[in-house]
Amino acid sequence: MPGLIHRLRNHDLGFLQIVALLWGVDLDLPDARSALPVLSRKLQDHTLVQEVVEALPEEARQALDALVRHEGWLPWGRFTRDFGELREVGPGRRDREKPFLDPVSATEILWYRGLIGRDFLRQGGELQECAYIPDEFLELLPPVRPAGPQPLGRAASPGESRFVLPVNDRILDHTCTLLAALRMGSGQRSPGTDAWQPPLAVVHALLAAMRLITSSELPVPEDARSFLEMKRGEALTWLFQGWWHSDRFDELRLMPDIVCEGAWHSDPLAARIRVLEFVSDVPGEAWWNLDSFVDAIFQNDPDFQRPAGDYDSWLIRDAETGESLQGSHHWYDVDGALVRYIITGPMHWLGLLDLASPGEGERVTAFRWSAWSEALMMDQPVMGLVEEDQLIEALSDGRLVVPRLAPRLARYQVSRFGLWVEESNERHVYQLTPASMSAAAAQGLKISHLETLLSKYAKHTPPSLVEAVRQWEKKGGQVQIQQVVILRVDSPKIMLALRDSPAARFVGDPLGPTTAVIYPGAVKQVRSALARLGYLSDVEFDPGEEAFEDEPDV
Repeated sequence: MPGLIHRLRNHDLGFLQIVALLWGVDLDLPDARSALPVLSRKLQDHTLVQEVVEALPEEARQALDALVRHEGWLPWGRFTRDFGELREVGPGRRDREKPFLDPVSATEILWYRGLIGRDFLRQGGELQECAYIPDEFLELLPPVRPAGPQPLGRAASPGESRFVLPVNDRILDHTCTLLAALRMGSGQRSPGTDAWQPPLAVVHALLAAMRLITSSELPVPEDARSFLEMKRGEALTWLFQGWWHSDRFDELRLMPDIVCEGAWHSDPLAARIRVLEFVSDVPGEAWWNLDSFVDAIFQNDPDFQRPAGDYDSWLIRDAETGESLQGSHHWYDVDGALVRYIITGPMHWLGLLDLASPGEGERVTAFRWSAWSEALMMDQPVMGLVEEDQLIEALSDGRLVVPRLAPRLARYQVSRFGLWVEESNERHVYQLTPASMSAAAAQGLKISHLETLLSKYAKHTPPSLVEAVRQWEKKGGQVQIQQVVILRVDSPKIMLALRDSPAARFVGDPLGPTTAVIYPGAVKQVRSALARLGYLSDVEFDPGEEAFEDEPDV
């Protein structure tokens, strides 16, 4: 922090005499230049500093303690919001009205005693206007008075915590699913992603923050395998710790109700740690009211994610209305909403906090520490999670039914062979098809890999299924099932006439002398061509309005 000379040098002799008066020291000198070094020496008396600080009114002592706790400085806007304004008066008005004798705030009490200064300082990598304690005083001040941490907000009422939403470990299943999907080139391959909690975007952001996927959206093979091989309790703690300490996971930009625009930057790690510090004061097994908790943060530390108190340069809009959310009057829409999101989102999804509401489907009103929270915070495996010991069911129709509690690594590997047809809370279903097997082969997988997986993780593999996949490996795709339109005529003569006409391009593979396939969307063109040849036709279904691509003029 700047020193005492820096703090006082821009003031006139009248201000220096006010400081001397309030400290009870003599300062009988003709000008500020000669008075400044004398006053500075007198104010650095250890006993005198102790006496002046001990005599401060309670609100001023609290303001001074707040600066000391924050390493001697706070953003000026935050300091004056918490401890009152400093009236701007010139020397003439000051000497006439003597505001130092009747201060309106703790800020004025400390200001006229020279205990705090106001200047632009570089803090947190940026230049910002600060209230600060001069260096000499920092070394001489009495210790900050101990004050036990008091939880913010209040306990929840029984009605506010009636319907409990306990923590779960589904995030482990979703991370496995997304890793497999990304390995196959499509993050939304699973049919169940719309119902995910946490949402797909959050799971993706977590994998990226944990460096389990590359910038090209592919899993990091060795790291992903190591994660998928962990026991569930160990894996959950690993994810929680990675989220807790990550500077890459940005909750503010994941919130669904706002849109962040522009090149400004926030510090998601600092904001997350601050919210966790607030939560850490909540009593161990008590349900805590969420709204009162957010309100108390607004009253005590509204700038928890904005060290410079900057509410204007962050370009944020309401996702639904497009309304700008700049300015401190939108604190509850952005900063307060972030607190709520961190608590009801990541802290719940990763197992730290149980949630509750007045009734099923209603807005969350309360939270408490979960039974897993101590292990998560202490970086120890969560105990009591169900083991991944269920077996895959291989069916003779080519379906592979994988229970949720089958080993995640096994599901990751098996899923690369099949078409993804079902995802529920209890199982994942994959269908082996020539196309899915070809896609697996393109990734370097072999049928022998599938047979090894099934022999290790399946209850029983039907011999017919083994024979089918081996036949495919030898001969490729043997059967295709397609939905087509059939043209059937009474005489081969009609078919030959049609194939000799310009409409031949709309007629596909022959199924016999009087039967052929019509390309999708070409029914009307074929009917028209037949009519020009002198043959009327019936259509036994609604062909719709779809036209064949590049339809020529008729």
